[in-house]
Amino acid sequence: MSGSRRSALGLCRQLWHSQGQSIAAALESAPALHSEQKFALGGVRSASQLAVKQRMRSVTNIQKITKAMKMVAASKMRSAQARTEQSRGMVRPFVALLGDYPGADVENNVICPITSDKGLCGGINSTVTKYTRGTLRMTETDGKKGSLVVFGDKGRAQLSRFERPAIAETILDTAKNAITFAQASALAEEVIKTDYDAARIIYNRFQSAIAFKPTIMTVLSPDALEKNAEAGGSLDKYEIEGPDRPELLQDLGEFQLATYMYNALSENNCSENASRMQAMENSTKNASEMLEKLTLSYNRTRQAAITTELTEIISGAAALEG
Repeated sequence: MSGSRRSALGLCRQLWHSQGQSIAAALESAPALHSEQKFALGGVRSASQLAVKQRMRSVTNIQKITKAMKMVAASKMRSAQARTEQSRGMVRPFVALLGDYPGADVENNVICPITSDKGLCGGINSTVTKYTRGTLRMTETDGKKGSLVVFGDKGRAQLSRFERPAIAETILDTAKNAITFAQASALAEEVIKTDYDAARIIYNRFQSAIAFKPTIMTVLSPDALEKNAEAGGSLDKYEIEGPDRPELLQDLGEFQLATYMYNALSENNCSENASRMQAMENSTKNASEMLEKLTLSYNRTRQAAITTELTEIISGAAALEG
């Protein structure tokens, strides 16, 4: 190595050592300086690097939250799926006994959309509100009336912006605890108070962890059920006679509504947890990809700053030597 080369390297080390001592002295003499000011004095990290570092920290925290929410939703979905399968066994006998009346033409319709109270669960609530608006338009023809009994805060918020008729009642916190048949019976009593001819329950039917089918279940009132039986409906196949027939139809209609309500709440709760689990999984993947890009950007910026400083030091040493 030539003598001029050795002298240049020695001068570079002296400048680097003196610069480091001056920076350390400046930082020690000003302990109350903010971190941004210390970075500016050090000349190693720029303001953009600090912003990227803070964003990386925020994305990491969000990723931890989404992972935890995914695990919680998966645990809730497993228990909700067991209740859903049990509730389906209660619905099938009623369908065989009374039949299904999706196109029942009655005067008073009460529509019961079942949504969630919390968000971050995909588009299942938007799907229910879309079907609710369509069902309401179809039932409000030829002077017929339609009213809304909304389950869940998300459905109330969305339907209050679009629908003309006022919401008759909003029921919240239906899935705060484990859904029971007693709870569904109490909710069915609230629907009965609306004096309906047909109650149409709209919910998401659980099919798999990634598939949910919007479904409408129709429950006729005891009077409408009697008219349907006289017109040759499914109930006419059974011999139900005597003075206790109206009371039997009354009890049968109320029990059917409570059973359908229990099934709909269980199905929608299971679909909600499955959709939230899927949404949190996608959010975690997106956070990982964003963190990789931010890390790469941070390392490139840091390397560029170090390279620039080294270039300036070597250039200054060469100029002093010349």
